[in-house]
Amino acid sequence: MTKSPNPAGLKTAAIIVAAGRGLRAGAGGPKQYRMIGGRSVISRAMEPFCNHPQVFAVQPITNPDDIAVFNEAVSDLRYHNPANGGATRQASVHAGLEALADHAPDIVLIHDAARPFVTPALIERAIAAAQITGAAVPGVAVTDTIKQVNEAGHVEATPDRARLRSAQTPQAFRFDVILEAHRRAAKEGRDDFTDDAALAEWAGLTVATFEGDLANMKLTTPEDFIREEARLAASLGDIRMGTGYDVHAFGDGDHLMICGVRVPHTRGFLAHSDGDVGLHALVDAILGALADGDIGSHFPPSDPQWKGAASDKFLKYAVDRVTARGGRIANLEVTLICERPKIGPLRDAMRAKISEISGVALSRVAVKATTSERLGFTGREEGIAATAATTIRLPWTD
Repeated sequence: MTKSPNPAGLKTAAIIVAAGRGLRAGAGGPKQYRMIGGRSVISRAMEPFCNHPQVFAVQPITNPDDIAVFNEAVSDLRYHNPANGGATRQASVHAGLEALADHAPDIVLIHDAARPFVTPALIERAIAAAQITGAAVPGVAVTDTIKQVNEAGHVEATPDRARLRSAQTPQAFRFDVILEAHRRAAKEGRDDFTDDAALAEWAGLTVATFEGDLANMKLTTPEDFIREEARLAASLGDIRMGTGYDVHAFGDGDHLMICGVRVPHTRGFLAHSDGDVGLHALVDAILGALADGDIGSHFPPSDPQWKGAASDKFLKYAVDRVTARGGRIANLEVTLICERPKIGPLRDAMRAKISEISGVALSRVAVKATTSERLGFTGREEGIAATAATTIRLPWTD
């Protein structure tokens, strides 16, 4: 991944620290790979850096055991090959710095993957602060009164909260300075620093602060996930519904593609693509909820590139249109209308395939079937029809 340097002529890189196990977050695997608001935590954390015009390189740090799930979670982003993390956060950051050394950035931003709500504005403030001071961290003013206690839990002091800040990431440094500090700490056997600002202070650097962001919170406990899911849901107040309809006639063939599942049959579909009426109806429902045309306007049958195309591409495209607008799909429902094949035995496989393609939870995907009581073209077994419905939630824009 290579971009132009920022307007000041300085090259800025970002390190995303994602090698931790996140045990305090409870069951479910490393927290950076869990879903929040319909997207993985690590995808949300990395995307603002990958897309920022002033960041020329993004260097993830991962646990080697996680590489497959990492690649799947961020497959749509551009970044440098992940470096292997160490036994501590400090060791992981050091590995990331060494991985970037040959690229010679002027500034490096070090960000925790467990902070998925970083904004472009915060990244810009971090870069600006590093240009001025060489070492800076985002800080949020403390609003609660803080008590310093001894081992027995007795209060020893009450610090002046006006002078206290809650430190966040991305922390920003001149690259050569923080790399040298990490090398020195490793040489002297110091591996107990909980953030890079503390290491920089130990190395004798003056660390400045800049304005943080209250929304840029770190996901640590199960309660954090519950709270932030609720916050994200509350922010998506533009609730929309969409419906879709599709029909395809039978022709020669020995199988049908229905809701992404290959179904053996005595006939095939007459269609430009694979003729998957279920997925086509779902695509139209999603595009309708977005007021974004229909499947024919995005994938015209006159275009030869879609001849024989698998319809999972169309559904993934429609889902990505929702995600690109900051939205979420609340549910997907499709009803198949046919005499044969019998859908009941295949219902769960179809639901699972739709869930896999769309990323919508299986509990939010419904597949139903009905006949037309031998009436009409479906009753005469000349083809299959499908209707679909969806509800999506978008941020308010007007």
